[in-house]
Amino acid sequence: MPEVASDPLLSLIRERGLLDDLQLDEVVQEVGRSGKSVLQVVQDYGLLDLDSALQIIADHLGTMVVAVDEGQMTPEVIAAVPAESARMYQCIPLALYGDTVQIALADPLNPAVIDELGFTIKFQIQLVVSNPAEILKAIEKFYPAQAAGGYADLIAQFGEDVPETASVKAAAQADDDAVNDAPIVKFVNLVLMQAVQDRASDIHFEPFEDEFKIRYRVDGALYEMTPPPRHLASPVTSRLKVMANLNISERRLPQDGRISVTIAGKQIDLRVSTLPTAFGESVVLRVLDRSSISLELESLGLPKQVFGYCVEAINQPNGIFVVTGPTGCGKTTTLYSALRRVNVIDTKLLTVEDPVEFDIEGIMQVQVNEGVGMTFMKALRAFLRQDPDIIMLGEMRDLETAQIAIQASLTGHLVLSTLHTNDSSGAVTRLVDMGVEPFLISSTLLAVLAQRLVRRVCSKCKTPFEPSEGQLANMGLSPHDIGDKMFYYGRGCQACNDNGYKGRKGIFELLVITDAIRTLINERAPTVVIRQKAVEMGMVTLREDGLRSIYNAETTVEEVLKYT
Repeated sequence: MPEVASDPLLSLIRERGLLDDLQLDEVVQEVGRSGKSVLQVVQDYGLLDLDSALQIIADHLGTMVVAVDEGQMTPEVIAAVPAESARMYQCIPLALYGDTVQIALADPLNPAVIDELGFTIKFQIQLVVSNPAEILKAIEKFYPAQAAGGYADLIAQFGEDVPETASVKAAAQADDDAVNDAPIVKFVNLVLMQAVQDRASDIHFEPFEDEFKIRYRVDGALYEMTPPPRHLASPVTSRLKVMANLNISERRLPQDGRISVTIAGKQIDLRVSTLPTAFGESVVLRVLDRSSISLELESLGLPKQVFGYCVEAINQPNGIFVVTGPTGCGKTTTLYSALRRVNVIDTKLLTVEDPVEFDIEGIMQVQVNEGVGMTFMKALRAFLRQDPDIIMLGEMRDLETAQIAIQASLTGHLVLSTLHTNDSSGAVTRLVDMGVEPFLISSTLLAVLAQRLVRRVCSKCKTPFEPSEGQLANMGLSPHDIGDKMFYYGRGCQACNDNGYKGRKGIFELLVITDAIRTLINERAPTVVIRQKAVEMGMVTLREDGLRSIYNAETTVEEVLKYT
C-alpha cells in the first residue's frame, strides 16, 4: 500500500536510519494490511519501543514528552478545550499556565490541527507529545460523546436573527471579519464532525429568504438538521470558502475547491461547490472519507461472474472498459478500485478527471481546468505522448473525447471511462449517437458495466413480510416465481435512525462485447435488440441482480423498483 510510505513518523524513522529497508517494507505492508498506525506496528514488531518513538516525534517538533496524568486534569484545565474540539481533533489539555494551555495530540505530526485549534480555543497553545492510547482514553473519560453533541447548544448561543444590514457592502465586510471568529469556526467544525459521524456523503448549506437550511445526504436520502439563524448564512459560507482557498469576495460566480481536514483522527477530503442564488451562495460539500471507502475491487460486492470478467478486462493490453450509471452511483469508486488493482511498478497509469476525487499514490492524476483551456481532449492528446499503459478518462462527454479514447485504444492502450446511460446496452447506442463509427466501437469496446446503489436493509431491525400481488406484478413476478423465498423490510430502530436502512450496496449489469454483439453494433442495431441478445447469451440485468439482493435480505422491493 504505497500511501503508507509517506507517513510522517515513518519518514522520521527512515531519516534517522533506525530501521533497514527490509524492516521498513515490513512495516509498510503490515500497516496496509491491518490498518494499524505506524506507531502501533513498530511496537508490535519489537522494532522500536513506545518511549523511543515518542521521543523522536518530540525532538522533531522541538517539544517534550509528557505523561497523561488524570490527577492534574482539573475541571479548569478540561474547560480550556471545548468538548467538540477535543473529540474532533483528538486532543487533551494536560495543564494550564496563565494564558497558555499544554495540549497533547493523538496525531502530533499533523500541523493543520494546531492551526485549527488556535481558532477554537482562547489560550496560547504549548504542544507536547504523549502516548496516543492514553490521550484517547482521557478524551472518552473527560469528554463523553453526549457532551460533544453540542450542535443545538451552539445554535442557542447565536441567539435570534439580527436584522439585515442596510448596506450590502457593509454586511459583506462584516461577514469577512467574522470568518475566523471562534463561534463560526466551532460551528462549521461541528457540522462537519456530525456529518462524518452520520456517514453523510454530501452536506448542503442552503440560504433562503427567511431561513438558512443545512441538510445531509445519508445513503442517498436527504435529512434536515435544526436550521441555524438566518444571519449565519454569509459568515458560514465565507468560512467554508476560506477553508477551500476560494475567493471570498467573489459572490456572483460559481466556484469549486477542496478542503482536507482531520476529523476524529480520520483524514477527510471535502469537494466544495458554491452556487450564487437569489438569497446568497448555496454551498455543497461532497464528503470523501478515505477510511470508509475501501478502494479494493473485492469489496465492491460484484457478483462472482462479473468480478471475474472485470479483472480479466482490466488486465487486457488494450481496449475500452466503460462504467455507466447516473450521478452518484459509485462509477468513480469502481474505476479507482480497478486502477488500484493494476497499479504496479511496471505499469504507467494516467487519469484525467473533473475533479480529481482521491489522490492515489503511483498514479499521475490530471485535473480538468476549462478556465485555462485544460480540457479532457487537450489532456488526452498530451497523454498519448507520455508513454502510458493505462488511461482513465473521467467521462466520455463528446465526440472528440470519444474519438481520442478510441485512438488511444487502437494504439495499444487500455482506456477506462464512464458514461451517463440507463443501462449497459444504452452505452453502445450513446456512442453511435455521438457520431462514433460503429466499426470503431465494435473493435475497441471490451465491456460495459452498468451499476446502481440501493440502500441496505438495517440488519438490526429487518423483518420478513409477505409481498402483495401488486408489488410482485411491479417486479414482473408471480407468486409461483418466488416460491418460498423471503422478502424483508426494516422496521426502524435506533441503529438506523428509525428509517429501516443503513448503508448501501451496488447492483450490477455487465455487457460483454462478444462476436454476436459486435455484429449487432456494426449493423447499428437499436438498444433493445442489443439488450435482448445479451440476455439470451446470459447477461444478468440490473433488475435481476436487484432481485438477487432482495432474496439475500440485503435490500427491499421499493429500492429495486426505484433504481431499475
